[in-house]
Amino acid sequence: MRVNYNYIKGIALLVTVVSLYAFSSVRNSSRKVGTPLIHFIGEDNLFVTHETVSKLLIQNQQTVTDKPKEIIDLNGLETALNSNPMIKQAQVFIDVEGKITAEIEQKKPLARVSTNASFYIDDMGSYMPLSTNYTARVPLVTGAIYKNELGNVYHIAKKVQEDDFLKKHVIEIHQNEDKSIDLKFRLHDFTIHLGSLKSLDKKVNNLKAFYQKAMRDQTLDTYSVVNLKFDNQVICTKK
Repeated sequence: MRVNYNYIKGIALLVTVVSLYAFSSVRNSSRKVGTPLIHFIGEDNLFVTHETVSKLLIQNQQTVTDKPKEIIDLNGLETALNSNPMIKQAQVFIDVEGKITAEIEQKKPLARVSTNASFYIDDMGSYMPLSTNYTARVPLVTGAIYKNELGNVYHIAKKVQEDDFLKKHVIEIHQNEDKSIDLKFRLHDFTIHLGSLKSLDKKVNNLKAFYQKAMRDQTLDTYSVVNLKFDNQVICTKK
């Protein structure tokens, strides 16, 4: 009988490949996870510390370090990290060598509420707690502020953050009971009445024009109130 050596070689090669794959899979799944690497994306100012993130990388009340790869629940770890109110988004990866990496994007504060309760308003308009690790230099928000009604002050805080002139000068955003907004400048003691946020861009342009003229005339420190409630004019009250 004639032997088909090519057929035998093919079977042998297939068995070898399957065996190597099975061996590699078993070895890979049993590989132990090393100490997690924590990488913060974006700014260097850390509101949440490496230690806090490490404590969140817990599975079944135990650290993931030295655990087999096959029992690591990456989705569970990401859920735990994303539950932290200072974390905007977190992703957890594990490579073939068992190295686990957590990439953390923190929330970015736009303003700091300073009333009976103190907290940040983040860049998504949401509540963000204060951090014992770092204090952001952002405008204070005072007045009638409620955690479930941050839309109005978020709108003006976002405008301050995005506008170079306002970002340089505004240190306080005050919301009155009727939701009207007042501003305070860093170097001058007059109060700026914005009123509602209707026609905000026009009001800000009017404020800039007033400021430039008053600075040239050296009259900035002679006013107690700068009223922008009417979008087509600036009404000033002298001290």
